[in-house]
Amino acid sequence: MNYNLILVRFGELTIKGRNRRRFESLMFTNIKQALASFSKLEFERSYGRLFIHLNGENFDAVSERLSEIFGLSSFSPVVRAENKVEAIQDAALQVMRGLERTPKTFKVTVRRTWKDFPHDSQQMNHLVGAHVLRNTPDLKVDVRNPEIELKVDIQAEATFVYCRVIPGAGGFPIGMNGKAMLLLSGGIDSPVAGWMAMRKGLEIEAVHFHSYPFTSEQATEKVVSLTQRLAHYGGRLKLHLVPFTEIQTMLAQKGRENLIITLMRRSMLRIAEKLAERSGALALVTGDSLGQVASQTLGSMNVIGRTVSLPLLRPLVMMDKLDIIRQAEKIGTYETSILPYEDCCTLFVPKSPATNPNLHVVERIEAGMKAELERLIEEAVAGTETVLIDSRGRVPAARKAEAAGTADEDRWF
Repeated sequence: MNYNLILVRFGELTIKGRNRRRFESLMFTNIKQALASFSKLEFERSYGRLFIHLNGENFDAVSERLSEIFGLSSFSPVVRAENKVEAIQDAALQVMRGLERTPKTFKVTVRRTWKDFPHDSQQMNHLVGAHVLRNTPDLKVDVRNPEIELKVDIQAEATFVYCRVIPGAGGFPIGMNGKAMLLLSGGIDSPVAGWMAMRKGLEIEAVHFHSYPFTSEQATEKVVSLTQRLAHYGGRLKLHLVPFTEIQTMLAQKGRENLIITLMRRSMLRIAEKLAERSGALALVTGDSLGQVASQTLGSMNVIGRTVSLPLLRPLVMMDKLDIIRQAEKIGTYETSILPYEDCCTLFVPKSPATNPNLHVVERIEAGMKAELERLIEEAVAGTETVLIDSRGRVPAARKAEAAGTADEDRWF
C-alpha cells in the first residue's frame, strides 16, 4: 500500500510542561532540516505531533531518515478519515487490504481522544472489527496475541487508522539541553559517546588532539570522517584540531613515564575547558568506560577529572566494550574507528602506566613545570584550527557563507 501521510510522535519533550511549545518548535525545525533533501514533503503541525505529507516521496527512504532523528518517540504511516463511522470503517479495510502479507488474526484498538464523537471506544472496536471481518472471510479476531493490531485514533480534526508503529531514536531534540565539547579521538568509544550526548539533546563541538609529525594527516582525516558521520545525526559540527606535539614532547621528557598518560589527559581537559569557555559550552564529554584501560580506572578518572571545573560527562562509563562496539556498528562509526591510523594517545604509551595515580604527586609534578605547561597550553589553544563539518565532509567556503547566513531555525541540518 502506498501511504501518503506519516504521523510523527514526539518523545521525552512531552513531559516538559510550560516549555513544551519551545521544545516542539525545536523538534519541528530539526525534522524539517533532516528531511530537507525530500523536496516534495509538506508538514502539518498539531499539538504534540506532526503530520508529514509524502506527495510521492518514497516512504521507506523517508522512514529511514526519520528513525535517526533524536526526540522522536515513534511514527506510523496512516490513512486519514473523516470522523464518520462509515469513513473510518472504509479506512480500516483499506489499511488491512494494503498489508504486504495477509494475516490470520487481528484485533482493533480504538483511542477516542475527541470525546464528542458519538460512539465510545468499545462500540467503535466492535463497529470497525465487524466491518473488517465481513469483508475479509478468512480473518479471525484474537484479542490476546493478534498478528496485526489495527489502531484507530479519533482526534477532533480527523481519525487516523494504521497498524505499524515504527520506533524513533528517542531522547531529546539536539540543542534543547545546551552545548558540550566532545573529546574525539580516532577510537571506537568517543564517537559513540558523542552520539549519546546528542541523543540527550546536547549540541556538541568536537575537540581532537594531534601530534604532527608523530601522527599523520591520515589520522586527522579519520577524525574528520568520524565527525562527518556524527553530523549525519547532529547537523553541522565544529571540529577543533588542537596541536599537542609540544605538550606531549615536554611531558615525555620529564622522566615520569608511568604518569605520562595521566598528565597528558589532564592537559587535554584543560585545553578542552578553555575551548568550551570560548564557545559557550557548559560541559565536557569523553568516551571513558570504567576499567577499560589504565587511564579509565576509578582512581585514574578521579585524578584526571579533578583538573577542570566544568561537568565531565561520561556516557559510556558503565557500558561493556562489546556493547559499545555494537552501538558503533549501529550508528556507522565502527569501520572508520578501526582504521589503523595512530592518534596522539597511542604515542609514548608506557609499559606500566599508573592505574591508581596519587593526586598530590601529580599536582606536585605539574607545579614544578607550571609556567612552561601554562604557556604551552595557551599556545595550543591559540594554534587550534577549527573546521566546520557537515554530513558531506568539510564545509567549503561557499557552504560556510551559506551557513553564516542561515537563520536559527536552520542551523541543525
